[in-house]
Amino acid sequence: MIKNYIMNDGVEIPSVGLGTWQSAKDDAYKAVRAALECGYRHIDTAYAYENEDGVGKAVKDSGVDRREVFITTKLPSHIKTFDETLDYCGQSLKALGTDYLDLYLIHAPWPWSNPGTDCTQGNIEAWKAMIELKKQGKIRSIGVSNFHGEDIEPLIKATGVKPSCNQIRFFIGNTQEAVYDYCKQNDILVEAYSPLATGKLMEVEQIAQIAQKLGVTLPKLCLKYCLQRGTLPLPKSVTPSRIADNIKLDFEIPEEDMLVLNSVKGLFPRPFRS
Repeated sequence: MIKNYIMNDGVEIPSVGLGTWQSAKDDAYKAVRAALECGYRHIDTAYAYENEDGVGKAVKDSGVDRREVFITTKLPSHIKTFDETLDYCGQSLKALGTDYLDLYLIHAPWPWSNPGTDCTQGNIEAWKAMIELKKQGKIRSIGVSNFHGEDIEPLIKATGVKPSCNQIRFFIGNTQEAVYDYCKQNDILVEAYSPLATGKLMEVEQIAQIAQKLGVTLPKLCLKYCLQRGTLPLPKSVTPSRIADNIKLDFEIPEEDMLVLNSVKGLFPRPFRS
């Protein structure tokens, strides 16, 4: 049974979600259908993934009440104006075939084509538009992705509104502790994307040994690690059996093994801050 987190705005969010990054429209459709059939109620997508229509159709065709499915999508990273934010949210709503989003995120603090660019004022404008969309009932909760504390602070100072969550790259050996600590101190939920390091953690013998010791698969160990750190993992798969297995996390990682996993550092860094 997937439990819920309660974010700082009071909105409940299922503690494990299906990620759809790098899933083509048809693959996303099949993955979402499989996920909803086995108990997922949280689906993560983005305008940039070009699969929102597949996700939306899968939710509709599943027969699951829309109100039971938590849908997250994201504003493209290069959109940094008030009016464009309103427009792109509308495009996502149309593609998903829904009249509201459960969570809308600024995908990055700068365009993916130019990491590190100072877009502070643009982020503030986009954030103000998202606050307005929330007031209109088109979004239930608003947050950010790939932001550091120095990216978040200007949003709060300009509007008085904290992000409900920050979706970051987070997995054993690469946990972005400074960002993680900032979010925990400010009651901002951390969502963990790429919780398996896009499969690369399967190659790490130290992690595999702990999984073997506990009698669980390595992916399940990695996902449970994220949960025990208080983050929300977003595993991505298009294989029905793996999708189903990824939410069977009814075990605990002992403290001594968590200490070992926390000591793993420096795995698969990115060339830019994320």
